[in-house]
Amino acid sequence: MRLIYLHGFRSSSRSFKARLLQARFAAAGRAEHFLSPDLPVEPDHAIGLVREMLKPVPDDTLVGSSLGGFYATWLAEQTGCRAVLLNPAVHPARDLAGQVGPQVDYHDGEPFEFEAHHVEQLRRYEVARITRPERYFLVAAQGDELLDWTEMVAAFPGARHRIVAGSDHGLADFESYIEEVLAFAGFGPAGEQACD
Repeated sequence: MRLIYLHGFRSSSRSFKARLLQARFAAAGRAEHFLSPDLPVEPDHAIGLVREMLKPVPDDTLVGSSLGGFYATWLAEQTGCRAVLLNPAVHPARDLAGQVGPQVDYHDGEPFEFEAHHVEQLRRYEVARITRPERYFLVAAQGDELLDWTEMVAAFPGARHRIVAGSDHGLADFESYIEEVLAFAGFGPAGEQACD
């Protein structure tokens, strides 16, 4: 049983949410149960890395933020694992079409190119309707300045929802919800194994 964190566009494994989760697992002596890969910018490569190298199974939980939430949704549908979605991108092909061109990574300032064919690849991973909604936990902030939280809610009917009044796209108050995330993944008081 593992928790696999998937970061968003222009982010990395060094995001503050990934670091908070990593610290929790390390403090509990369970560091080997937490994975946070640096995802390639190309969607096919990002999906391929998770699918072929990490090989999620139904006992695992993907925690995806923004674009990582979009990837986590598709991967959960393919593998049967659980997914926690933190302000997930629902229509990234639409939302990122205007970002084609030179970009810079938030954490290390490294430049990269987001290309038009990446947008086309994103279209192929859109999930029209989720199956087994009990596998999903959506955390959506009404104060998200980049994505529409109502689209997130509509995309995950029947799933567990935590609608956050205010907050922001990066969920700066993520520490307030970390216990719920861990419990849903089976690493908390309501789950199979403690992580505290």
